[in-house]
Amino acid sequence: MTLEYIDLKYKPKRTDLVAEYTLKPAKGVSLREACEAIAGESSIGTWTDIHTLTPKIAKKLKPHVFSIKGNTIQVAYNEELFETKNIPQVLSSIAGNIFGMKKLESLRLEDIEFTKKLVQSFKGPRFGIQGIRKMTKVKKRPLVGTIVKPKLGLSASKHAKVAYGSWIGGCDIVKDDENLTSMSFNKFRERIRKTLEARKKAEKKTNEVKIYMPNVTAETKEMLKRAYFVKTQGGRYVMIDIMTCGWSALQTLRNVNLGLVIHAHRAMHAALTRNKEHGISMLTIAKVARLIGVDQLHIGTIVGKMAGPAVEVGGIEGEMEESMIKEKGHVLEQKWYGLKPTFAVCSGGLHPGLVDKLMEKLGKNIIIQAGGGIHGHPKGTTAGAKAMRQAVDAIMKKQTLRQYAKKHVELKQALDEWGS
Repeated sequence: MTLEYIDLKYKPKRTDLVAEYTLKPAKGVSLREACEAIAGESSIGTWTDIHTLTPKIAKKLKPHVFSIKGNTIQVAYNEELFETKNIPQVLSSIAGNIFGMKKLESLRLEDIEFTKKLVQSFKGPRFGIQGIRKMTKVKKRPLVGTIVKPKLGLSASKHAKVAYGSWIGGCDIVKDDENLTSMSFNKFRERIRKTLEARKKAEKKTNEVKIYMPNVTAETKEMLKRAYFVKTQGGRYVMIDIMTCGWSALQTLRNVNLGLVIHAHRAMHAALTRNKEHGISMLTIAKVARLIGVDQLHIGTIVGKMAGPAVEVGGIEGEMEESMIKEKGHVLEQKWYGLKPTFAVCSGGLHPGLVDKLMEKLGKNIIIQAGGGIHGHPKGTTAGAKAMRQAVDAIMKKQTLRQYAKKHVELKQALDEWGS
């Protein structure tokens, strides 16, 4: 039987998952034909009419292309097409074969609106923003974090020493970089033991709660072993590269429920997100990550070194797109059928001179994470951590960075080094 999926009079139901795409048909293919191909291939159809597709199946499960605005379309899918608790299956449908169809020159999945049934089948964040603020006892200001640098090369002992210097300077958080796992020169278990020992010393010296986020990224079974080890050593957090580990591994880590905060690094995301005509938006990735249950997620900075337009970063967490925010709320913080909000992490080329601009754009409910912007300070790591904390304090006290720097030498040195 022949199906037509375009129905501009259709009004999506609450039980419909809605996917938004931007597409460019291949040469000689009409927009209508491309839309029909996307809807069919992502659901019950195929490249030709088939006798096994009965009217009963079609009536119940046929998706509807209900909106076409320029080259942006919205497709409503009956939630029965998707398995609950199974992100791989969902994405295999609406972000699977359709990206390889000859009828399309390019295709980008811009957004997904999940149904209540699907959302509530996932755990979401265990701690979320409020849980992390309670743990760290930091109620209002942005959390300040760093990444141990250089990314690779330090021994476990030197890694712990850098972490200690960061914490006593004022960092709340120290984390491993995305490609530091268990190396010949820095074995995972030795690093965790020594860095957590340094954390205890830093907490005693500063009388503040300090956080270490070890990177447990590995094959899934090994990843779980490492996460369990962190737990036995008194760790509070784990970090995982969610894109390279994959959604299944992330879901497995969340479902074992170790009582550890999950920090999500998005390494490799740009392979999907950077081309604005083809791939998957960071907005979509952020939603999926929150759905599965990450407590913290890198979102970019607007002002740092990593690519990512202000509109997209702000749409994830911020005040950039007022119309979007009014309609949906922040993607990481919006009310979402009872799921806790995810803490937005800003990283990539940050230094104290950018803190005022960052907070102006994204507010106070963020984690500011700087690597080179702390360890590259003219006076070293501890001074760099002091400068970053001073920059945050300046904005919280409603002073300019230059005003505050007059009585805070580390901040002045940072501003003289990198500007403001």
